[in-house]
Amino acid sequence: MQEQDYVLNHAQVEQQEVSRVLRNTYGLLAMTLAFSGLVAYFAQQMNAKPLGFVVMLVGFYGLFFLAAKLRNSPWGLLVAFALTGFMGYSLGPMLNRYLDMPNGSEVVSSAFAMTALVFCGLSAYVLTTRRDMSFLSGFITAGFFVLLAAVAASFFFEISGLQLAISAGFVLFSSACILFQTSAIIQGGERNYIMATISLYISIYNLFVSLLQILGVVSSND
Repeated sequence: MQEQDYVLNHAQVEQQEVSRVLRNTYGLLAMTLAFSGLVAYFAQQMNAKPLGFVVMLVGFYGLFFLAAKLRNSPWGLLVAFALTGFMGYSLGPMLNRYLDMPNGSEVVSSAFAMTALVFCGLSAYVLTTRRDMSFLSGFITAGFFVLLAAVAASFFFEISGLQLAISAGFVLFSSACILFQTSAIIQGGERNYIMATISLYISIYNLFVSLLQILGVVSSND
């Protein structure tokens, strides 16, 4: 009887912890997305110049590893906003480039709507079914290195359709990451809401940028 009570109490505590992490993650995600969108809007309005590749690389990984180091500290929240703000700033010049197209506003709004639909749909699926998506870890690891090699190849070789293929690959990769990260929270594999938020934000960012690139190419060919 005592063993049964212990198991029940443990399950209740575990469920409460999962609910806490989910609540904090989605709350922080909503705030960082809003902040990132605001920064992107101001960068777009000010006609900010695109950030160089090295600046993007150093800025992103520097802030990411700093957030990982401070994930159990209140300072981790500040770094999370710094990282998402930095990524939002990088969107400003990108949005201007697409908005300068004849039907650029439709491309941007379509990419935004599709990103929201994909994220909400995938999240709802995992939250409803509570399926364990840990089997996707191998696909995510392999996909990361394949995409890394493809991006590196795009710098040295002019291959027709490669950029479109990379964007499509990032859509699948980001979708898998959303499934995996949401499942990790539910299954107890992720207990830090700051890192969970950053992981989901990066997936949403990559998903939006990739859809923007795909729709931009399709639209320009019409």
